[in-house]
Amino acid sequence: MFKFRKSKLRTISVLAPIAVATALVVSTVPNVNAADAGMGPGPKAKAASFPVGGLVDYSKQPYTPNAYKGTATTKDGNRDCSYNKTSMKDYKGQTIRVLAPPPPNMGEPMEQHGAMFGKLTGGKVIVDHVPIGELYSKAQTAFQTGVSPWDVTVNFSTWIGDFQQYYYSIPTKYTSGNGELATMLPLYKGIYSWNGQTKLFGIDADRHFLKYRTDVIDDPAAQAFYKEKTGKTLGIPATWTDYNLMAKTFNGYKPAHQPAGVPFSGSVEIMKRDDLMWSAFINRVAPYAKNPAVKTGFWFDANMVPQVNNPGFVRGLTEFVDAAKNYIPQGGTNFGLSDEISAYGAGKGLFSYTWDDAWSQSNQPDSPIKGYVKAAPNPGAETVWNSVTKKWDTPAGGVNRAPYIAWGWSSAIPANSKNKQMALDFLCFFANEANHQIDLSIGRTGVNPSRSGDFTKDFWVKNLGWGDAPTQSWLDTLNTYTNSKNRVFDLRVPGNGQFMSALADGVALALAGQKTPQQALDDVAAKWNDILNQIGKDKVKTAYANVLKLENS
Repeated sequence: MFKFRKSKLRTISVLAPIAVATALVVSTVPNVNAADAGMGPGPKAKAASFPVGGLVDYSKQPYTPNAYKGTATTKDGNRDCSYNKTSMKDYKGQTIRVLAPPPPNMGEPMEQHGAMFGKLTGGKVIVDHVPIGELYSKAQTAFQTGVSPWDVTVNFSTWIGDFQQYYYSIPTKYTSGNGELATMLPLYKGIYSWNGQTKLFGIDADRHFLKYRTDVIDDPAAQAFYKEKTGKTLGIPATWTDYNLMAKTFNGYKPAHQPAGVPFSGSVEIMKRDDLMWSAFINRVAPYAKNPAVKTGFWFDANMVPQVNNPGFVRGLTEFVDAAKNYIPQGGTNFGLSDEISAYGAGKGLFSYTWDDAWSQSNQPDSPIKGYVKAAPNPGAETVWNSVTKKWDTPAGGVNRAPYIAWGWSSAIPANSKNKQMALDFLCFFANEANHQIDLSIGRTGVNPSRSGDFTKDFWVKNLGWGDAPTQSWLDTLNTYTNSKNRVFDLRVPGNGQFMSALADGVALALAGQKTPQQALDDVAAKWNDILNQIGKDKVKTAYANVLKLENS
């Protein structure tokens, strides 16, 4: 049974004294293929120091300086990289280095589980933190020079088009059978693969969806207020037009359960240039520019002409600029991902529309809005651009939905690492059943549902104490996205970093009022053509076929 600890701040313990009813056993560690250069010496076998099915508890003693807040306990799993099986591996005297963003998002669980891995195996995991905006360049330099100081890199899955040739392919035993990744949904296995090979060790899976305050949307007083102000009926926003009007109308409103002293805005958004703003922006564009009748691509047309300045993209950016002016929290133009997560969990907005993390944060025991948030698919559009006919189409049913399956945190092992086996064992331990459940329960970790067991209500309601109706709304939304036939995926091609950086530059200039949305995106399109010519249009087109397979599946 997975139990949530309701303390404000607890220290960490996984290996606190445990009454072990069973005798410690010695297990033979699977042989490492000695012919595979760079695998490293691998572990020695030793007696288990963690019992079969033992309690994994991150709430008692600190093993690292930044102890998990409000963490949980769960029983150890029975897959290949459980606590019990990992504790049979002796890595004493061996060290691996990990490139990761700073805490909390992904940087924190890397530190926590790295320390636990060291406690269990005697090995050392050193985590080098760099700002999110620098991860790409650091990895690129290491890969291209052929001298990587890291045995593990934490990546955006979108970089697979740039770096897949530098990644060690993950053996199938980790993705099938009793492997820790065997239960990952096929959608996400596809995202972490390239030409049939698993290139990324998936530790997360992402999609963006709507979070909304029920003490506004479902409140009769708020409904009457909205009717008086707009003449319209309040409900879950079906379109971005609805969303924008609701966000403006309720900006500065005081909901029924608003925390004392916390100002209320219409929408909490990610607008910081170097902290995933481009990913948030895609949500506002998707239903205006992803036409289910067009199979030639969201980002490029059939001739590899960039679509980033078409009327659908311009419409999305125009509304993004309007949001920045009219209904975000004070200082919100400088909000990155962690800011959005904490602000929404603190009750500072009616809506959020990006990652699961803000949802998880609003369900933490210390969140003042716990129980007053539900999920729904992101808004759609009343009209969608057709890049083939160059006209706006009216969608069937009146609303075009285009879920954005965002990039997702992943990890990779550089092919030139000299200690691949320890790196594999660490990543597998990081992703084991117990750690995965704990990380899922904490909104700031960056770990979101990806495996079949994550989508069952009992896990969240019975084990974590989340509300039945809110949880059901969330799971229904996730299943809708998994089954959608009009999804938007990230640009998984060589030069992804350059393409997205150029897009972020243009969006930032529009947000700052230095260029109109059309001017800004025209400049982006010109830069994209330059990048295409630099990398090679045919090379990018070949890689883009992988994106089209996902879009049209």
